Amino acid sequence: MNQNELSKLDQLPISKWHWKMFFLLGLGLQFNGFLNSSGSSILADLVSRGWSNNYYNAMFQSAMMVGFFIGSLLGGALGDRIGRKYAYEISIGIFGILALVASFSPNIFFLITCRALMGIGMGMGIVLGYGTFTELMPAHVRGKWSARISFLGNLSPLIATLVGFLVIPRTSWRMMFVIGGILALGILIFIAKFLEESPRWYFKNGREAEGKAVLNDIVQSIETERGEKVHFNMSLEKLEKIAHETESHEEKVRFRDFFHGTLGRRTLVSSMTLIAMNLSLYTITVWIPIIFVDNGINILKSLLMSTLIMVGAPLGVFVSSLIMDKIPRKWFGVGFILAIAVLGYVYANQRTDIGIVTIGVLLTFILYIYNSFSSAVYAPEVWPTREKMRGLGIADAIGRLASIVSPFLIAWLLTDFGAKIVFLIVGLLLAICALILAIFGIETRNKSCEEIDDLLKKGNDSSKKNIDKGEMNYG
Repeated sequence: MNQNELSKLDQLPISKWHWKMFFLLGLGLQFNGFLNSSGSSILADLVSRGWSNNYYNAMFQSAMMVGFFIGSLLGGALGDRIGRKYAYEISIGIFGILALVASFSPNIFFLITCRALMGIGMGMGIVLGYGTFTELMPAHVRGKWSARISFLGNLSPLIATLVGFLVIPRTSWRMMFVIGGILALGILIFIAKFLEESPRWYFKNGREAEGKAVLNDIVQSIETERGEKVHFNMSLEKLEKIAHETESHEEKVRFRDFFHGTLGRRTLVSSMTLIAMNLSLYTITVWIPIIFVDNGINILKSLLMSTLIMVGAPLGVFVSSLIMDKIPRKWFGVGFILAIAVLGYVYANQRTDIGIVTIGVLLTFILYIYNSFSSAVYAPEVWPTREKMRGLGIADAIGRLASIVSPFLIAWLLTDFGAKIVFLIVGLLLAICALILAIFGIETRNKSCEEIDDLLKKGNDSSKKNIDKGEMNYG
């Protein structure tokens, strides 16, 4: 493997090419998120029309998470086998087509089935979109730019609730699926034409000629844009160290290898990061409008309050892009998980409209800073390139298990005990995730993909200090 070629990706100046990849991958994630986030508004309308109740709502959410679980594993396997680009195209085609089919649902059970099948494509898309982007950005700005693409993807909760507020009372929930499906299939056309395969995937799979061709095209486009040659400089000592340590561990990795040793540690850390995200995200954003309706607030006011609360989502993800590379990754995650747990309980104790909206905005703001960190930055970042999509897919699937079970737990707690107990139990579960991350978390800030690859070791070695510390400067 030509380490000189791989090192170029981390030395490229940010250019129009990076922005093109940003928008192609990001808009795919945006329309994925739109269909995901529209579920809360759709369920609120279904409840008001008598189509659904708390338990059907739980089935609707869990069905999608079953799809996410399957899609995470499938997307990871396909992404590593056939390439990031083609697997991403398949994912968008699946959820785009199924969204249009869902808009014609004759009953709640057909709709739940469509939601599960949509979830397969959506789960694939999240793993592939965020995972691919981490391979394309220079290490010293990867956190900031991954947070930025998360900002683009996570505008979807605000957009979905706003569109739901404007569209659902005038038409019905069906229009949300029509809009999401058309947007998804539209961006698929651009992705098929303009998205380039990750050069790192080519190199890691022994297709160096294709990798060099793509990389040379990227460099040439940047040089044409800047009107000058791009100069690359990496010490021979570092190149030889990366080459030696990487090439000595190129043997085939089996599924069971992801559950022991250093890969097992990454599975644990990545999974706990995503479990915390799923527990908090799908408790708060999905169940808030339903809780409002159950408390006697009409559908129009419920959707309006939800829209106001979702203003905190894009603000949170935007702020995350400013602070992501300034705080060590592990403690970033621990701190924000605990903040969500505390604010969730405070939120559940609000009784006035002003208190609900104010604390709701603050909670959503904190939640989406963490959401950006977990799904776009840290969970994809901890994996070696050759195993990235499979590892991330496995971790994402484990994270989705929490989302499959939690809707039924929440439906039971909400029905028999009320919203306060829901947020108390979720807070305790989040605290457990924070503790595990504090003990086993891996520091990846400012590490290149090749340096993260070098953390793939067998057994105990002298690199543990490097794994935990992981602080390098790239001037």
